Amino acid sequence: MKTTQTGGARTRAVIYCRISQDRTGAGLGVDRQREDCEALAERNGWDVVEVYVDNDVSAFRKGKKRPQYTQMLTDLDEGKATVVIAWHTDRLHRSLTELEGYIALCENRGVTTHTVQAGAIDLASPSGRMVAGMLGSVARYESEHKGHRVARARQQKAMAGEWAGGIRPFGWGVPTGEMKKTVDRKTGEEVEVPVLDMTKVVPDEAEALQHWTDEILAGSSVRSLVKWCADKGVLTTRGNPVTHQDMRDMLIRPRNAGIAIYKGEEVGRGKWEPIVDEAKYRAVVAILKDPSRRTTPGAKPKWLGSLLYRCGRGDCGTGMTVTQSGGRRYPSYKCPTGHGGGRRAEVVDQYVEDTIVERLEKPDAHELLEPAPEGVNVAALQAEGEQIRARMRDLGGLFGSGQLELAPFTEGMETARAQLDGVTRQLARAATADPLAGLVGAPDVRAAWKALELDRKRAVLRSLVEVTLRTPRPGRMPDGGYFDYDAVVFRWKRGKTPRGERR
Repeated sequence: MKTTQTGGARTRAVIYCRISQDRTGAGLGVDRQREDCEALAERNGWDVVEVYVDNDVSAFRKGKKRPQYTQMLTDLDEGKATVVIAWHTDRLHRSLTELEGYIALCENRGVTTHTVQAGAIDLASPSGRMVAGMLGSVARYESEHKGHRVARARQQKAMAGEWAGGIRPFGWGVPTGEMKKTVDRKTGEEVEVPVLDMTKVVPDEAEALQHWTDEILAGSSVRSLVKWCADKGVLTTRGNPVTHQDMRDMLIRPRNAGIAIYKGEEVGRGKWEPIVDEAKYRAVVAILKDPSRRTTPGAKPKWLGSLLYRCGRGDCGTGMTVTQSGGRRYPSYKCPTGHGGGRRAEVVDQYVEDTIVERLEKPDAHELLEPAPEGVNVAALQAEGEQIRARMRDLGGLFGSGQLELAPFTEGMETARAQLDGVTRQLARAATADPLAGLVGAPDVRAAWKALELDRKRAVLRSLVEVTLRTPRPGRMPDGGYFDYDAVVFRWKRGKTPRGERR
């Protein structure tokens, strides 16, 4: 904001500046718009009492608020000035409805409008209002026409598998050594930025994407990957910390597998280097979009067996939770339904971890690994998926041209989506990694286990064994302690329980 004291009978004026993405008439930037407007005020002997600036806000986009423009109207209605100065009329309005409201205000308060490029606009006369309306209509046409050209260009690039512009996607964009000029969206100033080759991968970012994909396929959560990014100092391409939504969006992005899209639909192969194998990408999408997957998981689990260990009181079977309620001095597993007792969480988890490690250290541990899916032809499934998506595009084209009625279009699309869902699930089955894969056969199973994040440990537990906590015996146990290990029951889901295995 800029304020200048008025004196005598000099005319009070305000300046309005705006720059938007369309750049029409705004290439000068906000600062240079203001300089030109201030020069006009000085030539006419007007005192500038306020400067209103809306940066990167379109006057044409529906629903887009312009806070400084709104404040200017309020101030004019209160008599703050009698002259409005703008660089051009399209900096003020691109909506005829908005223009009509502005005209009404100017008539009621005796406000005149002057522009650097178009001169004075006499909104008090029919001819002046006609000129303002014509300029607004022309500006609207230019915006709509440019919007159509931009959309068509984006579509053509997408169909050709080319980069259509926008925010640099994580994983791609290697500097070519050249520079180009662009307009800073915050300041409106012209700046030089590196030219990026969007077909080439950024090695560190590509490695991170591959790691995230493998972690999801091995049972990790999106939340654990967000924490991984925070620990490693990995940021988005805008330089912001990676959020849960950022991570999810990056994981399910078709570009990862070299797939080009337009308006959310797959349209072919991209000309850029893929980072993730398509089967893995499809599997990650199937996992993260599974309706049964909890999207609001609440607090992050802090204990190995939270909701995984089962209550062994009678036929209860409810997932146990950890609490310090009841005056206990340490966290304990308890049944949330109100069954009595409680087992010290640290001791139970350590016992379960030791049991799992001992099982994975046995010579026959390789028999625990899930066999690779038989009869799953990944290449054939991918080709079938492409055919189904092509059929869906054909159905959309026929419906859009009026050659297909709504009922058969809807029925055909539902059938195709069901078939595509089946293909995706088969691909997910083929690509999902066994949680035990990194443990079985490891040189040091215990060290490998300790290196796992809690999410991965829980995935192993969920896949390998069911743990039930029965009511412990009271008093001192035969080993001299007070913890009843026999009340922790293991039911192995894979392989046979070797003789002498802990129960």
